[in-house]
Amino acid sequence: MPAKRPPVPLSRERIIDAALHIADGQGLRRLTMRRLGDALQVEAMAVYHHLPRGKEALMDALAEHVTAVQVAPGPDGSGADESGAASSWQELARAWARASRTALLEHPGVLSLALVKPPKGAALLSIGEQIEQLRDAGLGDAAPAAVRALRAYVFGSVAVEVQQSGWADPDADVRDARTAEGEREFEQGLDALIAGLGG
Repeated sequence: MPAKRPPVPLSRERIIDAALHIADGQGLRRLTMRRLGDALQVEAMAVYHHLPRGKEALMDALAEHVTAVQVAPGPDGSGADESGAASSWQELARAWARASRTALLEHPGVLSLALVKPPKGAALLSIGEQIEQLRDAGLGDAAPAAVRALRAYVFGSVAVEVQQSGWADPDADVRDARTAEGEREFEQGLDALIAGLGG
């Protein structure tokens, strides 16, 4: 008889992964602490050891997870121009916007949280890093306003794309909130926004 594997220790990361799975598969309304405990094969109270404020802390953690993105400037391609030279603020802005869109579309089940929860923790640090990178890349004192405009554009664009994809329709069999049309429209709008920010 094979030895029984020891249970995987409960961690904040496991809790968030399980919660995202429920929210994306069944909707945020179906995400209860009891259902989360069942998915993790633990008593619901065990989750509170990692999230003492319970459901509210879980909602904050999910919003933070999908809004805390990272972009590295320089010749690695994520925030660099085509020649691999130091990033211009325009290329950095594009890289941040694309990374934010990707993160939100990976977990459309928690998009509503990302839209209404104020940024905290890693998400707040991410915004500060974005402002600093854009400022250093040449945008100067306009960087904070530019980041606000980019965030508003990305959130609004993703919300429209999720709506148009049919992902949120309970009767539709749609697994991916991304659409080819949505990506094309996102890039067009992003070009227009960046051109306006540079004006």
